[in-house]
Amino acid sequence: MNDSRQQLLHILKTLGPRSTSSLANRLEMTLAGARKHLKLLEQEKLVASSGIAGGVGRPDMVWRLTKTGHDRFPDTHDSLTLDLIGSIRSVFGEAGLDKLIAARESETTKRYAHALGSAGSLRQKVERLAELRSEEGYMAQAEQIDDRTWRLAENHCPVCAAASVCQGLCRSELAVFRQVLGKSVTVERDEYLLDGARRCSYLIRSLVAAPARAAGS
Repeated sequence: MNDSRQQLLHILKTLGPRSTSSLANRLEMTLAGARKHLKLLEQEKLVASSGIAGGVGRPDMVWRLTKTGHDRFPDTHDSLTLDLIGSIRSVFGEAGLDKLIAARESETTKRYAHALGSAGSLRQKVERLAELRSEEGYMAQAEQIDDRTWRLAENHCPVCAAASVCQGLCRSELAVFRQVLGKSVTVERDEYLLDGARRCSYLIRSLVAAPARAAGS
């Protein structure tokens, strides 16, 4: 696929629905060029559009990924993973599955804690955590909300199918974030893919007030 069309899919995946003009600006191309690429993606049923009022002239269009478009971003699960979860439940029961999740949680916590060990500020911790999650396929971003609040946004879930049949995986991930970020912050999920949101995201708030700025700074 053409590089520009790949970039358009990536932007829509990570940022959500965007207008033609916004997409054209991000790719530094003309509106006509952006429309051409988007129409080709639409023909492949990878994107869909809806019109919005655009003032004088032709209305701008808002583009979003279709299910087929989302499916272009590979998941690391497969039918074997789902079969294994079913087999573990059948043989060992929910207690056995919980024990497996707990072991995975412990290993992940140790790995993340080691990677965040040299991070001093909350900003460094959240940005490093986003890097780790992106390396695992979550297409994560660290977004600062205010002086004390950050959002860890995950635009893709490589284990979505597994999580849909075993939501203990999602609870475990939230527990890991809380452990590695420490007791001086709160971590709450504010968007949840399995509840119909476009992505999963977590609000991370420092319980320590930011230092006051010197006058004139």
